[in-house]
Amino acid sequence: MEAYEFLFYVAPLLILFYAGSILFIRPTKQVFGMSLLGGLVLGIINLLVDIVAYNAHWWQYSFRQVSLDKSTHLQITLANTVIGIMNAVHAPLPLYITPILIYGSLIFLLIWRFWAGRLRWLSWLLLIGTPLFCIARDILDAVLHNSLQTWENVPLAIVGTIFLWLIAFYAGFTIFWRTASKRPYTEYTAEDALPWHPAEQRPTTSHEIS
Repeated sequence: MEAYEFLFYVAPLLILFYAGSILFIRPTKQVFGMSLLGGLVLGIINLLVDIVAYNAHWWQYSFRQVSLDKSTHLQITLANTVIGIMNAVHAPLPLYITPILIYGSLIFLLIWRFWAGRLRWLSWLLLIGTPLFCIARDILDAVLHNSLQTWENVPLAIVGTIFLWLIAFYAGFTIFWRTASKRPYTEYTAEDALPWHPAEQRPTTSHEIS
């Protein structure tokens, strides 16, 4: 799938899924904001490594011309603009929505959500398994030619992919966890809850339990 096709057809559904997940997790405003910051750090590191990899001839991305079916003039114009920017920076900019919102913010919030309860094992699984999954996926996609990415130096590309996800994921998580660890799911107050959470659906605070 081309990056501009992802932007028009997949990204809106991805954002809806992300929004629905936030309603389920019910983070505080501060924790939610830090999860976005951590996800943004993850995405920026991905972008910077892709730029370095292009200039070091580890891998590169190939972008095709617009071929949107039944597309409007506005869509074609936007797609051509996106392609022009991507060709300038040599990185698939729309695709970074996934690491920022899903592998970053959402995964961080799920780790926070289940950390204090009986499902802490799920938090550990996400904490360890997410970067490993991303590493395996990127390597397999490159080997099987299922991605926009073309590897020019396979050994260095493998090493770069491994370090990319380990550094990006845990750097973003560290920034998030410095704040989130001080605000466990069961301890935040009603005043901290996001405005769309009905009072009766907000978790009981530790003071109410006692």
